[in-house]
Amino acid sequence: MQILIVASGNSEQISPFVKEQAHSLIKEGVLIDFYLIKGKGLIGYLKNYFSLLNKLKNKKYNLLHAHYGLSGLLATMQFSVPVIITFHGSDVNMKKNYLFSRIASNLSATNIFVHNNLSNRLKIYSKPLNIIPCGVDDNTFFPISKSDARKKLGWKKDNNYILFSSSFDNKIKNVSLAESAVSTINNSQLIELKGFKKEQINLLLNASDLLLVTSFSETGPIIVKEALACNCPIVSTDVGDVKKLIKNINNCHLTTYNANNIKEKINLVLKDNNRTNGRIAIQKFRLEKIAYEVLAVYQNTLKHIKNN
Repeated sequence: MQILIVASGNSEQISPFVKEQAHSLIKEGVLIDFYLIKGKGLIGYLKNYFSLLNKLKNKKYNLLHAHYGLSGLLATMQFSVPVIITFHGSDVNMKKNYLFSRIASNLSATNIFVHNNLSNRLKIYSKPLNIIPCGVDDNTFFPISKSDARKKLGWKKDNNYILFSSSFDNKIKNVSLAESAVSTINNSQLIELKGFKKEQINLLLNASDLLLVTSFSETGPIIVKEALACNCPIVSTDVGDVKKLIKNINNCHLTTYNANNIKEKINLVLKDNNRTNGRIAIQKFRLEKIAYEVLAVYQNTLKHIKNN
């Protein structure tokens, strides 16, 4: 099976979760190529149209697998190869992207959603409902002792380090609420998660006292699964599937959007001063399992096309 992955190429590298999923599919014998889109916004994406057509002329593919709605819209504008689109969240939840995603989702052969809320918002009823969350690489994210991780990072032994779920400039992550909650906790520092490689993030999760999520909205988030893989405590607003992920996991807490409530839950974690049993919760999100599920969508799509 030969698959062409269509995704944004505006960053210096492919989105980590797209790359990880592709590599896990390669391990299952799928032949993968990438078409990386250069340009931003609808016009920027559509400028890649003829380049994509040339790519398809030079090599035969069974399917195009596009990640995000705009990539999917570009992919569905050619009619020679069936298209599968994975919708990740911002392509559906953000108003500026919704219409493009809605159009693309109706033009594709089938769709994958990382959360069932996305399929509901796009009102997809006539196609198979494929809910496949992003996987987590449990070979990259694993528990090590907090003291060892802090030594490698040069962190102080007795300080409280609270890892924020993203970069401070990402408005939807709501850093002002996190700062408000942490600022009154003695000897505490809020760490920005920005510009780190996966191996460094593993160290940060193991060295931190907890992961703090104060987002207004999420579909995952993947960082929560990575924290669970490291047995890192989590304090989070009730967004995405966090409530489901941390159910029955010790030393993890949901909060309201009240800074005092968040501070209270952080102090519970700091007082407990133990890691979690979170690694047991991510077994069903291992990359190998997710690869099997994506591969099944590929096979079922091709079978349906052949029979019709």
